[in-house]
Amino acid sequence: MMIQKGSTVLFQGDSITDAGRGRAEPLLANDSDALGGGYAAMVAETLLAEGPDRELQIYNRGVSGDRVTFMRDRWQADCLDLRPDLLSILIGVNDTWHGVASGTPANGVGLEAFDRVLRDLIVTTRRALPDLKLVICEPFTTEAGAVLSMNFHPDIDDRRDIVREIAREHADVLVPFQEMFDELCAQAPAEHWAGDGVHPSPAGHRKMAEFWLKCVCG
Repeated sequence: MMIQKGSTVLFQGDSITDAGRGRAEPLLANDSDALGGGYAAMVAETLLAEGPDRELQIYNRGVSGDRVTFMRDRWQADCLDLRPDLLSILIGVNDTWHGVASGTPANGVGLEAFDRVLRDLIVTTRRALPDLKLVICEPFTTEAGAVLSMNFHPDIDDRRDIVREIAREHADVLVPFQEMFDELCAQAPAEHWAGDGVHPSPAGHRKMAEFWLKCVCG
C-alpha cells in the first residue's frame, strides 16, 4: 500500500502502541515525545527520514491498558477528529489479559462482544472516512512471563482468529504479528522478544516496525 503524499497516519491500540508516549498538550504530529518509544515511533522515524518531502503527519494515540471498549469510548477525539488517511489498529491482548487470563472475565471483553464492538467501530469509521486505508494488526503473545503463568490460551488465539476474519472483510492490509513473533522465537528465546509474553523488548519493537513497513509499504 502506497502512503500518499500529505497523508495523516494514525496508530491506535493499547500499551504496545502507547509505548510510553507523552501526553503534553498539544499532541502534535511527528513529535518524538508524543510518538512514544515503540514500533509506531520507529515506523514514523523511517517514513519521515526516508521521505522528508512527503509531508506526512503521523500520530500515536495508543492507550496503555485499553480493551476494545475503552478504545471505542475515546474514538471520536482520538481517531475521527484527526481524520486519518491511514489508520493502523492493534488491539485485543488486554481483553484477554484483564479478563479470562486473570480469572476475572468481567474485567475483560468476551469474544462475542469483542467481535461486535470492533466490527461496529470499523464500519462507523469507514462511513465517516470513506477514503480511509485501514491496517489491522494481529494481537500476539510469546511463550514467556505472564503468558506462561496465566491462562491466555485459548482465548487470545480465538481473539486473533476474530481479528483475522475482520481484517479479511474490512481491512486493506493485515499485519500478522503472531506469525512474525513465532518465527523470531524459533531463532532466539521468547524472552528476548517480549519478556512478559506481551510487551515487546526494544528488539521486538524494532522487528514489529520493520514488519509493519514490509506489510504496508511493500
